[in-house]
Amino acid sequence: MMAQYIEIKATYPDALLFYRMGDFYELFFGDAETASRALGIALTKRGKHLGEDIPMCGVPVHASDDYLQRLITLGYRVAVCEQVEDPAEAKKRGSKSVVKRDVTRLVTPGTITEDNLLDPGNANVLATLARVRGGGGGGGGETPDSGGDQYALAAIDISTGVFVLAQSTAEQLSADIARLAPRELVVPDRLFDEDSLRMLFETLNCVVQPQPSAIFDSTRAAQNIQQFYGVSTLDGFGSFSRVELAAINAAISYVEKTQIGERPPLARPSRNESSQVVYIDAATRTNLELIQTLSGSRDGALLNTIDRTVSGSGARLMAQRLANPLTDVEAVVARHDEVAFLLLQEELRDAMRQNLKAMPDLLRALSRLSLNRGGPRDLISIQRGLATAGSLMELIGQHVIDLPANLQFGLSCLEDTPQELAAFLTNLLDEEVPLQARDGNFVRTGFDTDLDEQRQLSNESKRVIAGLQASYSDETQVKNLKIRHNNVLGYFIEVTALNAAALEADKERFIHRQTMANAMRFTTTELADLESKIANAAGKGLQLELAHFEDARTRVLEQTQTLQAIAWALAEMDVAAALAELAQEQGYVRPTIDDSLAFEVIAGRHPVVEQALRKQGANPFVANDCTIGGTDAGKLWLLTGPNMGGKSTFLRQNALIVILAQMGSFVPAGSAHIGIVDRLFSRVGAADDLARGRSTFMVEMVETAAILNQAGSHSLVILDEIGRGTATFDGLSIAWAALEHLHEINHCRTLFATHYHELTALSKPLDRLSNVTLSVKEWDGNVVFLHEVIEGTADRSYGIQVARLAGLPDKVVQRARGVLDQLENQNRERPASTLIDDLPLFSAVQAEPKPTDTTATKLQEKLDAISPDELTPREALELLYELKSGQ
Repeated sequence: MMAQYIEIKATYPDALLFYRMGDFYELFFGDAETASRALGIALTKRGKHLGEDIPMCGVPVHASDDYLQRLITLGYRVAVCEQVEDPAEAKKRGSKSVVKRDVTRLVTPGTITEDNLLDPGNANVLATLARVRGGGGGGGGETPDSGGDQYALAAIDISTGVFVLAQSTAEQLSADIARLAPRELVVPDRLFDEDSLRMLFETLNCVVQPQPSAIFDSTRAAQNIQQFYGVSTLDGFGSFSRVELAAINAAISYVEKTQIGERPPLARPSRNESSQVVYIDAATRTNLELIQTLSGSRDGALLNTIDRTVSGSGARLMAQRLANPLTDVEAVVARHDEVAFLLLQEELRDAMRQNLKAMPDLLRALSRLSLNRGGPRDLISIQRGLATAGSLMELIGQHVIDLPANLQFGLSCLEDTPQELAAFLTNLLDEEVPLQARDGNFVRTGFDTDLDEQRQLSNESKRVIAGLQASYSDETQVKNLKIRHNNVLGYFIEVTALNAAALEADKERFIHRQTMANAMRFTTTELADLESKIANAAGKGLQLELAHFEDARTRVLEQTQTLQAIAWALAEMDVAAALAELAQEQGYVRPTIDDSLAFEVIAGRHPVVEQALRKQGANPFVANDCTIGGTDAGKLWLLTGPNMGGKSTFLRQNALIVILAQMGSFVPAGSAHIGIVDRLFSRVGAADDLARGRSTFMVEMVETAAILNQAGSHSLVILDEIGRGTATFDGLSIAWAALEHLHEINHCRTLFATHYHELTALSKPLDRLSNVTLSVKEWDGNVVFLHEVIEGTADRSYGIQVARLAGLPDKVVQRARGVLDQLENQNRERPASTLIDDLPLFSAVQAEPKPTDTTATKLQEKLDAISPDELTPREALELLYELKSGQ
């Protein structure tokens, strides 16, 4: 057995091997030691290898999913090795023969399909990264070249069949990976030899799996893709570049490798071009807390705040849309039309949501069935999903004249519902079914008369025997006739010796079996046949049920594309209804979206903070306007104000309003007019990156550099406290220069928050820059934050008041006040606004030449003429008096 284990393990050296032994999966050697630490289970030993004890640990098969989930969460890959023959067959080959075993599945973070291992509301994405170097090569492992590198990402969700493709560049690779949010990223192993890419991989929030560059080979990709999809040409798929073919080939190859021959129902690859969605880099996604907060929690993130979906597929689509806001005006407007229609049709919306609540996860059930991991409950999911589709088709069909385009398309998908399949599954399946087909009892009574008979014999054998016993008793007039059973004779008829004559009279019918001291035993042909049927009924019944299951599975898989289209249409309806529900519940309005540079948000609110205040029963959120749009170029708002005044909240809320608007949602505002934002940049908050040797200030500068190098006229930029991580004048200079660059070069719509009040002087030379501030009131030595954005500038930051509120010792607060008064008195003669005279702009302000100081010149000449080594102490003292007197 250990020889077999070592042979199989050698094929999967980078995975933990779950080796099936009866009712347990056992792990040995290093795998056992690793699993023992990771799972917190006992490490034992069994036998010896090369004179050393063999470490061993194991998990029960019935509880293996729980252990798998923990290992996958920790980033491990698990090879599941099953017994692939009956132990009885192994014994026929000899007493020492080992049961044949083989790996039936390689479980990795990106390829799981079990419901209890998946989050219903989150996609489980596996991505592959391919690269073709400038000037040639075949996809991922070429020698580094100076330029022209092409990248492509293929992303699949094996649990739903989604398959998307995106081209990328070295500059936006990190942003594209963050947008796809894979749980597992498969990359060519040679890319780890390049420092820049290896450092990128180390920062990703997913498992990065290096694989041989051969699976990224673009030369054989077309042939492999055709074979996977069972087509003779890729002409119907569209045109793919070499790097795209390499990424697709790697995804398909990795799926085939992990699924050991089973084929999931992957849709044909569809492009998800970066130009079709808002460019949001990884730092901005993190800063804005779109999917999860900085602490990793979903609670408090934007997604959790807006998600009102009632189905798993709807929740996944909501997350996908939030991560991929659109840049196409028509597509955004079409989504707004859906929400507007369902907002007005409240009765229809409520009925839709009530139906959708009962909708199972069609796509994931379909995936498990296609991978031969499905069971009767997956068939039930298909049946109930089709029933939901039928109900929604009737509901929505009543409004067919008024339907917006997206809902009209969804209705057309529902009209293709395979009614015959729905009826077949309804007739086949019982109301309550087991998880596994091998457990039986999932076929509805009355569907198959032969099966019903087998069940009756198996499940009601006592009643059948009792009925036969009563029949024989009436026939022979022997009231104490009994039908009994033992392991030697099986079923037999027993009567007392006095009553045996009644049965012996009909020897053709009642066959003598055994004579006892006080009783005689008989059988009949009928009883012998019944005994055989009872003995085989359970096995035959299960065989019949398994045959029905396989038939149903085949029928379902024949409708794969239709079922996928229905599932996606239902998810779309769920999202539209959920956004309409959100708009009504929270008072959101429809934004105006066009291709201009407009940005006018009136009475805007922060969606997350607003709902949090409501839950706490606190004062309502203070709404604020933001008008930073323009005709030729965007405006810049320079936002000053006190700590705790709400600057960061104001910055973030306008970025979130853009994301909500362009994902297709209504927005938290009184009104909003937004010209499409193609790139969104956020530099908010402070964090270091110690793993890559970057301080907090270095991280800030890297992110700021990305903004200044990439932002264009259609971008939205929010910057908070640039330059605060270094010396005061260093930071002020950097913030000053960044503002100039955004105004003169980037021409983008910008919100720039700062505590450097000196920057407010730039509103004079920079015509598109406006000063705004957060208003406060002072009362009895305390500061009251009003959270209102008004025109003007702040004269103080109120940092000491905030420090007192935070609980600093009174002595520290008093000392800080004293130091602040001293510093302010020293600088009172030179107000901050005069600093502009010493820091020139591009061409807006020219520094005036300073007058020559003749006294300083003479003093310098005299000092230059002195040779200190030649002076006596007396001469040095006299010279000092002379210089002091100014002669």
